[in-house]
Amino acid sequence: MHPVFAKPGEQAVPILFVTAGNFEDISKRLDARARGFIRAASFEPKPGKHLFVPDSAGKLSAVLFGLEPADDPAKDLFRPGALRGLLPEGTYRFGSAPRDVRLAALAFALDSYQFARYRKPQERNVRLVLPEGVDGDDLSRIIEGVTLARDLINTPSNDMGPAELEAAARAMAKRYGAKLQVTSGNALVKQFPLVAAVGGGSARAPRLIDLAWGKDKDPKITLVGKGVCFDTGGLDIKSDTAMLNMKKDMGGAATALGLGYMIMTRKLKAKLRIIIPAVENSISGASYRPRDIYRSRKGINVEIGNTDAEGRLILADALTLADEDKPTLIIDFATLTGAARVALGPEVTPFFTDDHTLAGELMRSGAAENDPCWRLPLWRPYDSMLDSKVADLNNIATGGQGGAITAALFLRRFVSAPCWLHLDIFAWTPSAKPGRPEGGECQSARALYALLKTRYGSDGRA
Repeated sequence: MHPVFAKPGEQAVPILFVTAGNFEDISKRLDARARGFIRAASFEPKPGKHLFVPDSAGKLSAVLFGLEPADDPAKDLFRPGALRGLLPEGTYRFGSAPRDVRLAALAFALDSYQFARYRKPQERNVRLVLPEGVDGDDLSRIIEGVTLARDLINTPSNDMGPAELEAAARAMAKRYGAKLQVTSGNALVKQFPLVAAVGGGSARAPRLIDLAWGKDKDPKITLVGKGVCFDTGGLDIKSDTAMLNMKKDMGGAATALGLGYMIMTRKLKAKLRIIIPAVENSISGASYRPRDIYRSRKGINVEIGNTDAEGRLILADALTLADEDKPTLIIDFATLTGAARVALGPEVTPFFTDDHTLAGELMRSGAAENDPCWRLPLWRPYDSMLDSKVADLNNIATGGQGGAITAALFLRRFVSAPCWLHLDIFAWTPSAKPGRPEGGECQSARALYALLKTRYGSDGRA
């Protein structure tokens, strides 16, 4: 169980969630002295507002916390996560129901995250009694998967290169009895030429990480994660501001590992595979160049229109490998395009698939898990924007518009599986929100975990 959760039955201070609509009814539950204190404090039940209510001895007897009205379309189901940073040390319980009890408890725990590798963490013993009916083991599993991804993304590139990303996958494989195969050196050049080309400019050797777990008889689920451990843009170098957060360009790999953790610890009925092309896109005399042409693993000749569109190149070879196994479902995660952020901002993850049933399930799951995902079209008429005059395909589109779509269409050329899902994630929270501290974020994994649980269940060993 996650350490932020207390055992049922522990003595705890009640948290009373209030809105303009229920404030009067909830106030009636308190004694006259407490009601007088609330009036004297001029407390208003506005979202995020809180009040500590003392008892006659001056000790904390209750906490009032404001939420949005139920019909507010902008309500934040993670709003209760803000409590973790407001409350004095102690143990608490939900004395009245928030909008979603499970998500409130999840947000409370997720807000406790600290990236403490390089400085001492702030120790605060604030705990929550798990609400009745909430599966604490599964909630803890999700929190630990998110924490794993956040830690990987937040680690600076000097300590998180291709070798360190391999080490993280290797540690996971060892812990859960998975098999791990790594391709590097001359074998990488022969088998995954696009991965080798992108990573060839760095002193830190590129590699293809391939983790396999589960029973052969179960449905094959393959996760592919973009593992660009730092992206300078290559010879088409980024600006200083664009390069600043490029340690997070391996967020796709981190998300795949985070979701993989949830799947393996839940023991879903799936034959899981995680494929990570791990590179650093650096500048040197060995860097790949604009107008270079490389023959991909699939046999498609790709012209390099821009070296800063490197993620789709390494994913092309990785997706080809995934496709060769004919899995039931291929899911790739990639911090791929700025166009995705222009379209949907930092919080909503755009996704692409031709499977209408899967798209509907993911939209619903994302909404239910407060992990929003939104479908964008694989608009085939834009395919011609990727034409090359000298090769089969260019890695960037002409015109500069529809960048998230054309990037997805590029990847589509390397997948023949009927069920493929591409997520163009941001993997970062620019400014802290309840349950989402500033920094690396594991976007879309919680939504997909809920979807996969529904589809593939458990073998009963969890």
